[in-house]
Amino acid sequence: MNKLDVATAPREFGNVIDWLLANLDRLAIGAIVAAAIVGIMLVMRWIGNRILAGDTEVLGWKGIIGRVLSKTSVLFMVAAAVDIVCTYTDVPPKLARLADIFFIIASTLQVAIWAREVIIGMIRARVGDDPASSTLGNAMAIIRVLVSVAVFAIAIIVILDNLGVNVTALVAGLGIGGIAIGLAAQGIFSDLFAALSILFDKPFRRGETIRYGSGTDVTIGTVERIGLKTTRLRSQTGEQVIMANTKLLEQEVRNLAEAKVRRVALTFSLTYRTSPETLERLPAIAEDVIKAVKTAKLVRCIPTAFAPSSIDCELVYDDRTINPDTLAHHKADVIVGIARAFVREKIEFAYPTQTTYTAAPDGTLVMPWAPPIDRK
Repeated sequence: MNKLDVATAPREFGNVIDWLLANLDRLAIGAIVAAAIVGIMLVMRWIGNRILAGDTEVLGWKGIIGRVLSKTSVLFMVAAAVDIVCTYTDVPPKLARLADIFFIIASTLQVAIWAREVIIGMIRARVGDDPASSTLGNAMAIIRVLVSVAVFAIAIIVILDNLGVNVTALVAGLGIGGIAIGLAAQGIFSDLFAALSILFDKPFRRGETIRYGSGTDVTIGTVERIGLKTTRLRSQTGEQVIMANTKLLEQEVRNLAEAKVRRVALTFSLTYRTSPETLERLPAIAEDVIKAVKTAKLVRCIPTAFAPSSIDCELVYDDRTINPDTLAHHKADVIVGIARAFVREKIEFAYPTQTTYTAAPDGTLVMPWAPPIDRK
């Protein structure tokens, strides 16, 4: 330390003492206000921790508010206290500017943290009680990273803009970089957004049986896993089917697990020798058969058309069973029951036939079946 520094030190110290004495009342008021605000924020953070109570997976707005309050940082509290004290006192411009910069940085980062927790909390609430079984349960880590990068990138731009830095070129560069990354990873992002679409729209969930495709290219399978890029299904024949999320949503998807009832239609044909009275009794006969299946209800059993060699009929019933194997067993029970009823009622099933009529020398027709026997 040279002689000039030794000579000016007491004078600078005296200036500080004079400043403190001149602003003593303002410092006291600022300190009291700052302490009160910091105390309120500490209480709010304590309330947030109490809401979570060791369970960070609390869902709904209660969980969101708890996580937001618990993420209030001490750095933000200190920056708010310093800025309040500087507001109430007549500090030098340089010191006031440093306090403002400190508060801008701390408050912007704190708002980014709160925004991230709100967004993640809303997504978690959308998932439900079992996030591990959904798309988001598998994608939560990468979604949290993407949300964090987005909110903190915005926060950094806001900080630089408030510090007087020209951020136009930075924003333009980030935009061009984002477009380049988006084009390079277009397929990955399309499947990722398709996975998120499955999450929010919920056309199906893990464990449900779906059918997709049309025409002859139809696949039925049980959803085993919904990933970021693909959905894995277990087909009815046993093999695993891996389908890209984008391709899956482009097709017609039928969620068989969401059906309240299954409508089953059975077609059969009767011979033209069946009497009209028998045709009228078909609903009653079918009703007796359907009653044996407790989960089934008859819709109709009626003749539908005159075919070349038969009278075509249709039996339709609703079954509340959704299990495919049980549904197949019920269908078999109905078929066997109809066959037994028709044997009992002497109703003949038709099959493709041609009947040839011949004529006697006198021109009378000879019937192709034996005449009824008169047993009197």
